[in-house]
Amino acid sequence: MTNNELIEQLYRDTTLPAAGLLQLLTSLAPEEEEHLYRRAREVREAHYGREVYLRGLVEFSSYCRNDCKYCGIRRSNGNAQRYRLTKDQIIECSDVGYRLGFRTFVLQSGEDLAFTTDDICEIVSEIRRRHPDCAVTLSIGEKTRAEYQAYYDAGAERYLLRQETSNPDHYAFLHPAELSIENRKRCLWDLKEIGYQVGCGIMVGSPRQTPENVIEDLNFMKELEPQMIGIGPFIHHKDTPFRDESDGTLEDTLHLLGILRLMFPNSLLPATTALGTINPRGRELGILAGANVVMPNLSPRGVRAKYLLYDGKICTGNEAAECRRCMERRIESVGYEVVVSRGDYRA
Repeated sequence: MTNNELIEQLYRDTTLPAAGLLQLLTSLAPEEEEHLYRRAREVREAHYGREVYLRGLVEFSSYCRNDCKYCGIRRSNGNAQRYRLTKDQIIECSDVGYRLGFRTFVLQSGEDLAFTTDDICEIVSEIRRRHPDCAVTLSIGEKTRAEYQAYYDAGAERYLLRQETSNPDHYAFLHPAELSIENRKRCLWDLKEIGYQVGCGIMVGSPRQTPENVIEDLNFMKELEPQMIGIGPFIHHKDTPFRDESDGTLEDTLHLLGILRLMFPNSLLPATTALGTINPRGRELGILAGANVVMPNLSPRGVRAKYLLYDGKICTGNEAAECRRCMERRIESVGYEVVVSRGDYRA
């Protein structure tokens, strides 16, 4: 089958055999890319119209107990600048975001054990008390089922936990020995069973990633049926073992975004900061490839440059209001509209 025929089959059926996915992931010509993105836009507009949802990102700690080989805040990086926001600072970020029209807050950190389960629950419940019409998303790593249940009971409704890769050997290459894909998947299934809207995802172009790895990821996602899927290009960090590795590409990331939109028509797909880092119009191009979420930074300006998972991260010097206005202009420039909304998953 031609690539355009494969795109049409994926558009109709939301699935393809592995050979068809492999062909789409590795052999799209420019005119076929545009066909993919056109179909992806049709699907997202059928479910979400031309709305783009804001998630206010609060990166509240750069401490992490893990030593993942790709990450700039890995435990063994002695050059990383460490910080922790206080509970009051985190809550104030949500107050600022609310005034700017954000109705979802994403609390993200390294796996920092200084924040206890009670601490996280107190922060979540206070944000929900102040802003009951808002959603709180957590992205704080691998926890026990009991901890996930406690956060949920406190008012967290969404959880982001990218698996990064679903292949055990590839996972072991990217991560320290104490981490496993089996436990990562256990976490995702626990979150789903508790009732969270769950987000998973991968790095595109990570060291030693193969197209077959990506197909394995897609198969796992089909099994999990997450509400959110976050992908972005691998970008090296100078203080990690992968400092000399090649970065993922814009083209590969956009291809996968389009494929994900056709495979998961209802999903919430972000155009990530990493996309904007590898290309000045990366986030706009992500929207045109089927994405419908953007995540401006609400962290205090003084700490943004310290939360560097990869080199070259953009938007580290802007005030929250400036990020908000800039994002709105960017989205409008490609024919879409930022809306004041929680942006819930639509089944």
